[in-house]
Amino acid sequence: MSKGRPYHSTMATRPRSNATRARTPAPRAPRTPAARPSRNGASDDTAAQVLRRFRQVFKAFKSHFQQLEKEVGLGGAQVWALSTVRANPGIGVGELARAMDIHQSTASNLVKALVERGFVRADRTGDDRRAVQLTLLAAGRRVLQAAPGPFTGVLPQALASLDLPTLRRLRRDLAALLAALKPDKRAARELLADL
Repeated sequence: MSKGRPYHSTMATRPRSNATRARTPAPRAPRTPAARPSRNGASDDTAAQVLRRFRQVFKAFKSHFQQLEKEVGLGGAQVWALSTVRANPGIGVGELARAMDIHQSTASNLVKALVERGFVRADRTGDDRRAVQLTLLAAGRRVLQAAPGPFTGVLPQALASLDLPTLRRLRRDLAALLAALKPDKRAARELLADL
């Protein structure tokens, strides 16, 4: 160090050696919280847990539809329609659509298939000859006797078992999810089996 020059000024102008640079830690990137592993080693991430629950829901109703197909040779929607006609003798196609919360054209296609297979009779009575009244036939009753319940399907049955505050909370939370997904709104009135 030369005479008369302050120490700090010498340090400020002297180049740093490689050894000094190596000891200086590099600036750290901001830390993102890592997903904590759970007991079984899977990620404890909330979104992943919700996704797993959706998979379980889809698997439950898909398994029910497959079981119906195997045991009675009909899809879940057809069995539900048969059970609705049995509970409401003389029901019309529009009323059936409302009871199943589906498009009227979807209900018409369901009825057409059931009539063709001899499970339901469609009578045109009254002043409006376009309106039909549906009646369950013996073959349809046999299908319902052989079909595993619930006839409405496992998801509608499970939803019907929930209390009103839970359903309202679920409706609100699913609305937020749908806002992020931006799905085709027409799918809201389609049959689960067709999705």
